[in-house]
Amino acid sequence: MVKVLIVYDTKYGNTKIVAEKINEGIREIAGMESTIVDVKKVNVDKAVNSDAVLIGSPNHAGRPARGIAAFIDKLGKIDLKTKWAAVFDTQGGGKAFEQVVKKMEERIHEKVPRLKLVAPGLSIRVTGMKGPIADGELPKCLDFGKKIASRLKP
Repeated sequence: MVKVLIVYDTKYGNTKIVAEKINEGIREIAGMESTIVDVKKVNVDKAVNSDAVLIGSPNHAGRPARGIAAFIDKLGKIDLKTKWAAVFDTQGGGKAFEQVVKKMEERIHEKVPRLKLVAPGLSIRVTGMKGPIADGELPKCLDFGKKIASRLKP
């Protein structure tokens, strides 16, 4: 069984919805076991025995949420058996679209270089600052989960 840990932060609930949809996509592939948890409640040791860690954050002024940045930093300080990572974010779009995904990927590369990206990050548009998630975006989350699961499948 391939174990995937999905850790997210959310302010208005949009990133949690995205995490849940990605989780649904992962679970559609046989041989996958996934756990989803808010970064405020996660024990970083939970990542130790996962095969992959997916990390999601809302866009906070062009940066990932502080809790997510701190979680990535903590991953670099523990003895991980985890081999793979992927990131996702939610944001209103504009010039900053995909900026947070890139910053999270860079932080992983810097703080936890032994983690390899299983897939390029996913940015999901929300309408306005509080949402809801823009039309047509949720199927991308399911596809992202399926793609990751297919790549991790033994």
